Amino acid sequence: MKPAATNFRGPKKHPQRPPQPRPSRQVQRTEATRKKLLVAAESIFARDGFEAARLEDIAADAGYTRGAFYANFDDKEDIFFALLDEWVGKRIDSFVQVLRAHQLPSEKLNALQKHYAKLACDRRLVLISMEFKLFALRHPESHARLRDRHRQIRATWGELISELLQSLGHSLPISNPAASASLSAMAQGLLVEHLVDPKTLSEDDVRLVLSLFFDAIFRAAS
Repeated sequence: MKPAATNFRGPKKHPQRPPQPRPSRQVQRTEATRKKLLVAAESIFARDGFEAARLEDIAADAGYTRGAFYANFDDKEDIFFALLDEWVGKRIDSFVQVLRAHQLPSEKLNALQKHYAKLACDRRLVLISMEFKLFALRHPESHARLRDRHRQIRATWGELISELLQSLGHSLPISNPAASASLSAMAQGLLVEHLVDPKTLSEDDVRLVLSLFFDAIFRAAS
Protein backbone atom coordinates (compact mmCIF):
# COMPACT_ATOMS: atom_id res chain seq x y z
CA MET A 1 0.00 0.00 0.00
CA LYS A 2 1.36 3.42 -0.91
CA PRO A 3 2.23 5.49 2.19
CA ALA A 4 0.11 8.55 2.81
CA ALA A 5 1.69 11.93 2.20
CA THR A 6 1.30 13.22 5.73
CA ASN A 7 3.95 12.62 8.39
CA PHE A 8 3.67 12.28 12.14
CA ARG A 9 3.84 15.71 13.74
CA GLY A 10 3.45 14.79 17.39
CA PRO A 11 0.63 15.94 19.65
CA LYS A 12 -1.55 18.72 18.31
CA LYS A 13 -0.36 22.17 19.28
CA HIS A 14 -2.64 24.33 21.38
CA PRO A 15 -2.78 28.15 21.28
CA GLN A 16 -0.04 29.68 23.37
CA ARG A 17 -1.17 30.81 26.79
CA PRO A 18 -0.31 34.27 28.04
CA PRO A 19 2.62 34.42 30.47
CA GLN A 20 1.60 33.16 33.89
CA PRO A 21 2.55 34.96 37.11
CA ARG A 22 5.50 33.47 38.98
CA PRO A 23 4.38 31.02 41.69
CA SER A 24 4.54 32.36 45.22
CA ARG A 25 7.14 31.04 47.65
CA GLN A 26 4.43 29.06 49.42
CA VAL A 27 3.40 27.38 46.18
CA GLN A 28 7.05 26.63 45.38
CA ARG A 29 7.58 25.10 48.84
CA THR A 30 4.43 23.00 48.44
CA GLU A 31 5.58 21.74 45.04
CA ALA A 32 9.03 20.90 46.42
CA THR A 33 7.48 18.99 49.34
CA ARG A 34 5.20 17.08 47.02
CA LYS A 35 8.11 16.16 44.75
CA LYS A 36 10.19 14.85 47.66
CA LEU A 37 7.26 12.76 48.88
CA LEU A 38 6.81 11.25 45.41
CA VAL A 39 10.49 10.33 45.20
CA ALA A 40 10.32 8.78 48.67
CA ALA A 41 7.13 6.87 47.86
CA GLU A 42 8.68 5.34 44.76
CA SER A 43 11.68 4.21 46.79
CA ILE A 44 9.61 2.78 49.67
CA PHE A 45 7.13 1.05 47.34
CA ALA A 46 10.03 -0.57 45.48
CA ARG A 47 11.68 -1.65 48.74
CA ASP A 48 8.69 -2.82 50.79
CA GLY A 49 5.90 -3.35 48.28
CA PHE A 50 2.72 -1.27 48.01
CA GLU A 51 0.66 -2.95 50.73
CA ALA A 52 3.53 -3.23 53.24
CA ALA A 53 4.72 0.35 52.71
CA ARG A 54 3.94 2.72 55.61
CA LEU A 55 3.05 6.38 55.32
CA GLU A 56 5.42 7.13 58.21
CA ASP A 57 8.32 5.65 56.27
CA ILE A 58 7.47 7.61 53.13
CA ALA A 59 7.23 10.85 55.07
CA ALA A 60 10.43 10.17 57.04
CA ASP A 61 12.36 9.22 53.90
CA ALA A 62 11.36 12.57 52.41
CA GLY A 63 12.31 14.39 55.62
CA TYR A 64 8.77 15.23 56.75
CA THR A 65 6.05 14.13 59.16
CA ARG A 66 2.72 12.34 58.56
CA GLY A 67 1.11 15.78 58.67
CA ALA A 68 3.10 16.90 55.64
CA PHE A 69 2.06 13.74 53.82
CA TYR A 70 -1.64 14.28 54.48
CA ALA A 71 -1.33 17.93 53.48
CA ASN A 72 -0.43 16.72 49.97
CA PHE A 73 -2.02 13.26 49.55
CA ASP A 74 -5.06 11.46 50.92
CA ASP A 75 -3.44 8.03 51.35
CA LYS A 76 -1.04 5.53 49.76
CA GLU A 77 -3.36 4.97 46.83
CA ASP A 78 -3.51 8.69 46.12
CA ILE A 79 0.28 9.04 46.00
CA PHE A 80 0.51 5.92 43.83
CA PHE A 81 -1.78 7.49 41.24
CA ALA A 82 0.29 10.68 41.38
CA LEU A 83 3.36 8.53 40.68
CA LEU A 84 1.54 6.78 37.85
CA ASP A 85 0.70 10.12 36.24
CA GLU A 86 4.33 11.21 36.55
CA TRP A 87 5.66 7.97 35.05
CA VAL A 88 3.22 8.08 32.16
CA GLY A 89 3.96 11.73 31.42
CA LYS A 90 7.68 10.98 31.23
CA ARG A 91 7.08 7.91 29.03
CA ILE A 92 4.89 9.77 26.56
CA ASP A 93 7.36 12.67 26.40
CA SER A 94 10.18 10.22 25.70
CA PHE A 95 8.21 8.56 22.89
CA VAL A 96 7.40 11.94 21.34
CA GLN A 97 11.08 12.92 21.45
CA VAL A 98 12.04 9.64 19.76
CA LEU A 99 9.48 10.17 17.00
CA ARG A 100 10.51 13.78 16.42
CA ALA A 101 14.16 12.76 16.07
CA HIS A 102 13.40 11.01 12.75
CA GLN A 103 11.93 12.17 9.47
CA LEU A 104 10.70 9.09 7.62
CA PRO A 105 7.67 7.26 9.09
CA SER A 106 9.46 3.91 8.71
CA GLU A 107 12.40 5.27 10.71
CA LYS A 108 10.01 6.50 13.39
CA LEU A 109 8.47 3.06 13.71
CA ASN A 110 11.88 1.36 13.99
CA ALA A 111 12.99 3.87 16.62
CA LEU A 112 9.74 3.39 18.53
CA GLN A 113 10.28 -0.37 18.60
CA LYS A 114 13.78 -0.05 20.07
CA HIS A 115 12.66 2.56 22.61
CA TYR A 116 9.77 0.37 23.76
CA ALA A 117 12.04 -2.65 24.23
CA LYS A 118 14.48 -0.54 26.26
CA LEU A 119 11.92 1.10 28.56
CA ALA A 120 10.12 -2.19 29.15
CA CYS A 121 13.09 -3.36 31.24
CA ASP A 122 12.44 -0.79 33.98
CA ARG A 123 12.47 -3.18 36.94
CA ARG A 124 11.19 -0.75 39.59
CA LEU A 125 8.26 0.50 37.55
CA VAL A 126 7.14 -2.98 36.50
CA LEU A 127 7.23 -4.45 40.01
CA ILE A 128 5.41 -1.53 41.64
CA SER A 129 2.73 -1.32 38.97
CA MET A 130 2.12 -5.08 38.93
CA GLU A 131 1.80 -5.24 42.70
CA PHE A 132 -0.69 -2.38 42.71
CA LYS A 133 -2.73 -4.08 39.99
CA LEU A 134 -3.06 -7.15 42.21
CA PHE A 135 -4.08 -4.90 45.11
CA ALA A 136 -6.64 -3.12 42.94
CA LEU A 137 -8.20 -6.37 41.76
CA ARG A 138 -9.03 -7.15 45.39
CA HIS A 139 -10.46 -3.70 46.11
CA PRO A 140 -13.35 -2.61 43.83
CA GLU A 141 -12.95 1.16 44.26
CA SER A 142 -9.24 1.02 43.52
CA HIS A 143 -9.92 -1.29 40.60
CA ALA A 144 -12.37 1.15 39.04
CA ARG A 145 -9.99 4.06 39.52
CA LEU A 146 -7.04 2.17 38.03
CA ARG A 147 -9.13 0.95 35.08
CA ASP A 148 -10.30 4.50 34.29
CA ARG A 149 -6.78 5.87 34.52
CA HIS A 150 -5.43 3.15 32.23
CA ARG A 151 -8.11 3.94 29.67
CA GLN A 152 -7.08 7.60 29.69
CA ILE A 153 -3.43 6.63 29.30
CA ARG A 154 -4.15 4.28 26.40
CA ALA A 155 -6.25 6.90 24.66
CA THR A 156 -3.28 9.29 24.73
CA TRP A 157 -0.93 6.54 23.51
CA GLY A 158 -3.47 5.68 20.82
CA GLU A 159 -3.31 9.20 19.40
CA LEU A 160 0.45 8.94 18.93
CA ILE A 161 0.19 5.53 17.28
CA SER A 162 -2.72 6.52 15.04
CA GLU A 163 -0.89 9.52 13.63
CA LEU A 164 2.22 7.46 12.96
CA LEU A 165 0.34 4.63 11.26
CA GLN A 166 -1.72 7.06 9.17
CA SER A 167 1.53 8.52 7.87
CA LEU A 168 2.46 4.99 6.77
CA GLY A 169 -0.97 4.35 5.30
CA HIS A 170 -1.50 1.48 7.76
CA SER A 171 -3.98 0.49 10.44
CA LEU A 172 -3.63 -1.92 13.35
CA PRO A 173 -5.22 -5.38 13.25
CA ILE A 174 -6.59 -4.69 16.75
CA SER A 175 -7.77 -1.51 18.47
CA ASN A 176 -5.20 0.99 19.72
CA PRO A 177 -6.15 0.44 23.39
CA ALA A 178 -5.85 -3.34 22.93
CA ALA A 179 -2.43 -2.91 21.30
CA SER A 180 -1.25 -0.69 24.15
CA ALA A 181 -2.54 -3.12 26.80
CA SER A 182 -0.95 -6.09 25.00
CA LEU A 183 2.46 -4.41 24.74
CA SER A 184 2.36 -3.51 28.42
CA ALA A 185 1.26 -6.99 29.51
CA MET A 186 3.93 -8.71 27.42
CA ALA A 187 6.66 -6.42 28.77
CA GLN A 188 5.67 -6.91 32.39
CA GLY A 189 5.32 -10.66 32.11
CA LEU A 190 8.68 -11.12 30.42
CA LEU A 191 10.53 -8.90 32.86
CA VAL A 192 9.11 -10.78 35.84
CA GLU A 193 10.23 -14.09 34.32
CA HIS A 194 13.68 -12.59 33.72
CA LEU A 195 13.91 -11.50 37.37
CA VAL A 196 12.87 -14.98 38.54
CA ASP A 197 15.41 -16.78 36.34
CA PRO A 198 17.82 -14.49 34.47
CA LYS A 199 19.90 -17.47 33.37
CA THR A 200 17.03 -18.91 31.34
CA LEU A 201 15.65 -15.57 30.13
CA SER A 202 18.30 -12.86 29.88
CA GLU A 203 17.59 -9.16 29.50
CA ASP A 204 18.76 -9.40 25.89
CA ASP A 205 16.24 -12.21 25.37
CA VAL A 206 13.51 -10.00 26.83
CA ARG A 207 14.32 -7.15 24.46
CA LEU A 208 14.45 -9.49 21.46
CA VAL A 209 11.07 -11.08 22.24
CA LEU A 210 9.54 -7.65 22.84
CA SER A 211 10.84 -6.48 19.47
CA LEU A 212 9.36 -9.54 17.79
CA PHE A 213 6.03 -8.99 19.55
CA PHE A 214 6.07 -5.31 18.56
CA ASP A 215 6.63 -6.35 14.96
CA ALA A 216 3.83 -8.92 15.14
CA ILE A 217 1.39 -6.11 15.96
CA PHE A 218 2.75 -3.18 13.99
CA ARG A 219 4.18 -4.89 10.93
CA ALA A 220 0.85 -6.70 10.59
CA ALA A 221 -0.61 -3.24 10.04
CA SER A 222 1.06 -3.17 6.61
